[in-house]
Amino acid sequence: MTPLRLVFMGTPDFAVPALRALIDAGHTVVCAYSQPPRPAGRGQQVQKAPVHRFAEAHGIPVRTPKTLRTAEAQAEFAASGADAAVVAAYGLILPQPVLDAPRLGCLNIHGSLLPRWRGAAPIQRAILDGDGETGITIMQMDAGLDTGAMLLKGSVPITAGTTAASLHDALAALGARLIVEALDGLAHGRLTAQPQPEEGVTYAAKLTRDDGRLDWRRDAAFIDRQVRALTPWPGCWFEATGERIKVLAVEPAAGSGAPGTVLDEAMTVACGSGAVRLTRVQRPGKAPVDGAAFLRGFHLPPGTVLDGTPCNAGS
Repeated sequence: MTPLRLVFMGTPDFAVPALRALIDAGHTVVCAYSQPPRPAGRGQQVQKAPVHRFAEAHGIPVRTPKTLRTAEAQAEFAASGADAAVVAAYGLILPQPVLDAPRLGCLNIHGSLLPRWRGAAPIQRAILDGDGETGITIMQMDAGLDTGAMLLKGSVPITAGTTAASLHDALAALGARLIVEALDGLAHGRLTAQPQPEEGVTYAAKLTRDDGRLDWRRDAAFIDRQVRALTPWPGCWFEATGERIKVLAVEPAAGSGAPGTVLDEAMTVACGSGAVRLTRVQRPGKAPVDGAAFLRGFHLPPGTVLDGTPCNAGS
């Protein structure tokens, strides 16, 4: 392996394993780019992003520009003299002068098997849509939205138990391994980027809180996928007696009835087809509990019909 001078560009937890892998592989990470510190948590204290904290802990200078569109920011990036930039969930658009600066280009670690699920929320959308697998694509970035030519792919199965959290961690680990392999292959001329096919393009639209609203008229399989895909963010919920109740976990269950009907004292709810049992729920300001415990403290007797306003999560 030939050590390279790299710029790393990433922000959340998803990007940290890749930065760690690049350091462990012997590359020189000359600087890291991350989103600026922002208020977070209950106290809204200003906090550095996970990549920012990890880079500082390893003696890597960190830059947090609000934009890369200025001539000053672009000159600073070019002055790093990087062989390549590695980008993983960074959050800023890279203008053409930045894309062109490294001699090996800018490589993106994208959490799907492109061209499926270009865009902001590929992990959640893959689960929500019932895909049997997803993966990581290492691509050469261009000016489009995840349209660059592909260098490497690796797949991960999506099972009936896959959650957004478990898939996030599996893809982060896979991306860390593949980016080291891709850089080595690119530096030694063993890898040639292949254009993405024109067929099979889908877009993973950014998620909003409204995507988490449960519509009991959907079938039980969809509700199950929705909860697995959208927990912890943006979170799934329904309204009852004026409270927004979070649903953290469900499981398919036997039973039928009008959509939204509470069927028993274990918090089984009828869907448009089939039923789900709410195995983990949370009232505002309260700790999460199982469905049966929830009903002991919240009066929703069997036969109650829950709120069932349509959601947009499947659109």
